[in-house]
Amino acid sequence: MGNEYHVPVLLKETVDGLNIKPDGVYIDVTFGGGGHSKEIMSRLGPNGKLYGFDQDQDAHENALNDDRFQLVPHNFRFIKRFMRFYGIKKVDGILGDFGVSSHQFDVAERGFSTRFEADLDMRMNQESKLTAYEVINKYEEQALADVLFQYGELRSALKMARIICEARKESPVKTSAQLKELLQPCMIKSKQHKILAQVYQAIRIEVNQEIQVLKEFLEQTQDLLAPGGRISLISYHSLEDRLVKRFIRNGMFEGEPEKDVFGRVSVPFKKVGGLIVPGAQEISINNRARSAKLRIAERIEG
Repeated sequence: MGNEYHVPVLLKETVDGLNIKPDGVYIDVTFGGGGHSKEIMSRLGPNGKLYGFDQDQDAHENALNDDRFQLVPHNFRFIKRFMRFYGIKKVDGILGDFGVSSHQFDVAERGFSTRFEADLDMRMNQESKLTAYEVINKYEEQALADVLFQYGELRSALKMARIICEARKESPVKTSAQLKELLQPCMIKSKQHKILAQVYQAIRIEVNQEIQVLKEFLEQTQDLLAPGGRISLISYHSLEDRLVKRFIRNGMFEGEPEKDVFGRVSVPFKKVGGLIVPGAQEISINNRARSAKLRIAERIEG
């Protein structure tokens, strides 16, 4: 599949951010088509090592044929568990390119894209039991509204949930076409594509527990990274980016760290550079890069 599977976003900038050591140990927690991993591998020497995580079975076909590479076919929320399994206590860098891969968007039957008629699925791990169908047809009205509001930031979340719940009393909502048709009363014609994208984002995040997974992952990076080790993380929507930004700033998702008697705070990371976004040329080649935000941080000794 290779590059046809997924075009890596901010490729040079993201890998540059890791400050690769030739004999270092690195993790790409969103392996996908292997684009970022190949770039990391090109900078590793014979004693370097790279671990790639991906729970999507389709991505496993892209595994790199190199003794320095190990594919871990699991969700990166289990990063510490699997590093222990491989005898790794500390690593020198972790790369994450969050969100949905180009491949997942482009395979109609996966149900990720608003462009296609498909069954309501949206699972990144095809063995997972929770699907978009379950969320749409089984969640209580208030729970469904909460998902649409919290993860899609939709002002009409309650109205949408009510419409869906009324409709499913007659028959289940099985396909993306049915869902789109039901939600027409909530659409502003000029913003229809954006609103649908927000609906799909909300359901997808719930199906894949993306926010909880990201939090669990970020918390584990503190223990995994060696002093001077780096995280290089790409987010695609404000919910993810806010979590990454706050975590880099103070190692927390809410509140502020406690100060010692001298008014100082102890934080696990220091920011490296500022926010990095794709340039016009990259966006013209890969439109899906347009909302990408890259943040880089270094583990502080302590």
